[in-house]
Amino acid sequence: MTKTDPSLPFIPVRFAVLTVSDTRSLEDDKSGKTLADRIEAAGHTLSERAIVPDDIDEIRTIVSCWISDPEIDVVITTGGTGFTGRDVTPEAVEPLFEKRMDGFSAVFHRISYDKIGTSTIQSRATAGLANSTFIFAIPGSPGACKDAWDGILSVQFDYRSQPCNFVEIMPRLDEHLKRGKLQA
Repeated sequence: MTKTDPSLPFIPVRFAVLTVSDTRSLEDDKSGKTLADRIEAAGHTLSERAIVPDDIDEIRTIVSCWISDPEIDVVITTGGTGFTGRDVTPEAVEPLFEKRMDGFSAVFHRISYDKIGTSTIQSRATAGLANSTFIFAIPGSPGACKDAWDGILSVQFDYRSQPCNFVEIMPRLDEHLKRGKLQA
């Protein structure tokens, strides 16, 4: 069970949120706003927020740009993880992964199952690491964004969470390149 160690400092992390939708604008994007609000309320930095249509090239272009930006540590996409013909977010981001994070999908589905039952199998939520940047692709509903943030990401991106968390390993993600991205 995860615990919080209050003797440890809080270390803010820099996030980018990308909403993938053919029908939403930034003004009516409830899922992206849900994530942005939770990121900032937790004390982290929202470095970028954008919306793109369900298009592999457009999604991959912006995610590639963000993982190259030293001011972004985490990219979260919302939308495009289903099975319809326009749902292409996993196809856009998974080729970028240097390492897959299969556990994210498993835990996300476990949390989601408690809320929506077997309908969770209609999501292809995925995550991985690229250029020392975490990438999470989650469904496009505000509920799924809440589940992913509240149940997984808020804990893993809190340095005080024990026994382990993503923040404590961030300086070592690119140790094979001998450069650090986040100084703890």
